[in-house]
Amino acid sequence: MVVAMLSKLLLYFLLIKLTSSSSSVDGLDFIYNGFRCLNLIRNGVAEITSDGLLRLTNNSLHQIGRAFYSVPVRFKSKSNGDIFSFSTTFVFAIVPEDPKLGGHGIAFVISPSNDLPGALPSQYLGLFNLTNVNGNSSNHIVAVEFDTLISPEFEDIDNNHVGIDINGLRSTNSSPASYFTNKNGESKNISFISGKPIQAWIEYDSVEKQLNVTISPIDVLKPNQPLLSTSINLSSDILDEMYVGFSSSTGSVVTSHYILGWSFKINGPARPLNLSALPIPPQRPHHSEKKWMILEIGLPLFIVFVLMAISIGVYELRRKIKFAEILEDWELEYGPQRFSYKDLFMTTKGFSEKALLGVGGFGRVYRGVLPTSGIEVAVKKISHESRQGMKEFIAEIASIGRIRHKNLVRLLGYCRRKGELLLVYDFMPNGSLDKMIFDHSESVLQWKNRFQIIKGVASGLLYLHEDWVQVVLHRDIKASNVLLDHDLNGMLGDFGLARLYDHGTDPQTTHMVGTFGYIAPELARTGKATTSTDVFAFGVFMLEVACGRRPISLTATLVEEPILIDQVLERLKREAILEAADPKLGGDYVVEEMELVLKVGLLCSHPLAASRPTIRQVVQILEGDDSVPELSLDNFNSNEYAVDHDEGFDDLVILFPSFDAQSLLSGGR
Repeated sequence: MVVAMLSKLLLYFLLIKLTSSSSSVDGLDFIYNGFRCLNLIRNGVAEITSDGLLRLTNNSLHQIGRAFYSVPVRFKSKSNGDIFSFSTTFVFAIVPEDPKLGGHGIAFVISPSNDLPGALPSQYLGLFNLTNVNGNSSNHIVAVEFDTLISPEFEDIDNNHVGIDINGLRSTNSSPASYFTNKNGESKNISFISGKPIQAWIEYDSVEKQLNVTISPIDVLKPNQPLLSTSINLSSDILDEMYVGFSSSTGSVVTSHYILGWSFKINGPARPLNLSALPIPPQRPHHSEKKWMILEIGLPLFIVFVLMAISIGVYELRRKIKFAEILEDWELEYGPQRFSYKDLFMTTKGFSEKALLGVGGFGRVYRGVLPTSGIEVAVKKISHESRQGMKEFIAEIASIGRIRHKNLVRLLGYCRRKGELLLVYDFMPNGSLDKMIFDHSESVLQWKNRFQIIKGVASGLLYLHEDWVQVVLHRDIKASNVLLDHDLNGMLGDFGLARLYDHGTDPQTTHMVGTFGYIAPELARTGKATTSTDVFAFGVFMLEVACGRRPISLTATLVEEPILIDQVLERLKREAILEAADPKLGGDYVVEEMELVLKVGLLCSHPLAASRPTIRQVVQILEGDDSVPELSLDNFNSNEYAVDHDEGFDDLVILFPSFDAQSLLSGGR
């Protein structure tokens, strides 16, 4: 008996040794009907729950969760180096706290590493970062994404799709989430954020060089026809030994990602899961279920509630008046984005001074957390005395409310109440760029961050001008309208002055608006905003960020060169343009990048609109895909243009100091 016990102990320790060994596994074949073992490598916020769920993410914001099989898998033959066929099936569930807002998706991943250092959360799914997301062949990452967010920078087809990703997040093949019935081949849609379990099958045939991806609800047999079928040779992308597992991440929306069961096999079909043995993910009850629970459990208390309602009727009436809202016909189009005034009142603790983030000409901005989802937000409360008014309010809803780009501040929704107009945005923890540059005396925003912010804002502006369904003129690009997220990425915001028009048509804007120091000369003459006037403001913005100086110093005299464009131009003429760099940087910058930004900034803010580049050319130059055009100093004749205050124009300014304003006034308009 003792010998038998010793034999069992020896066998047990041998199994543990084999399981924990760092050597790869040949011909791997495993199956997990729930996760009640510890044979997984987890990092980030991933955990195994008490009921056997592999929970990749929880209710934390901007977090990564990953889980990999504990040892690397041998994907290639030792004898001839040929890649093996492989197959996997798993059941997953995505449960957002607020199903209206959704969240980010989940990915099955084959990776050379089990920790992926430097990867970012949110739309990067915990797999990549800004430097390696665009298909770097040295990544050696093969992934299948089940995505719940549309990311224009990755050319996503919609916000509920399956994609095959090779070394980056631009899918080589993708399709809206759906499955084909075996009865008649009918395509049926699947919602990833429904919270319901979904089964997936991923199969690679190394002989046919064919990768198939199939999905279906858990109560539907595996469809005969795969959702995605792609001819692809993975030999160069998959190394001899790789880790297999799952990765997910959260952004500013609370979402939990679960794996219920997982089967994997090299050289053969993965064993089918025992679906009846899988743990059940937590679900948000449907409205009908809530009503039934109320009737079943709360009916004995119904009479008590009625009596209480009568006693507090007057109080509730007063509260309704307090939180009364206005609804007009135009708002029906944007109804799904509307927040209740009561929720926003609670979110900002009654719009208290402690929640106040800032005050401007438009009104006030408050910080808060939405009670239903836990999302941290900024609420812009436009007072009825504000000059922005209803037209600008509607413009912001109509434009940014439907736009999604990584460098544009996301508008989550809006609210109206009496004379108050409220807009709800994602909260940007690092505030506005101008405060970071001008108000942080104890710290200096480093050049690498400034250069990245400039490129990010340029990318967002390109999306507005050329890549969205309509042309969007921002009309108020400046450092104070660029906000910084957790990672100091630049996000262009405040679309209160934006105007939209169709591609190939002329904008019909004749009422000139803008901010002192950023207004293009031709805009002052005609009052007509164009993409070129946006580029002018962006050029001034570039110089502002690089030089650490405001566009116009209202306290300086003309001798002290209050105009930033003139300061940089004068140094360019002396072939000493780097003297214009922000002295707070102390020379700690990449010379070529600084010179590039200063020259492109001057080019964009050229007084002649025809001499300015398009924003697409600017992006290509900043990314190193194009050279800087020759900058002709002869055409930089600042005394040709000026503006002055006059009726019908908002905040017009003298852009160039050497101009005689009276000559314009005497000539009429």
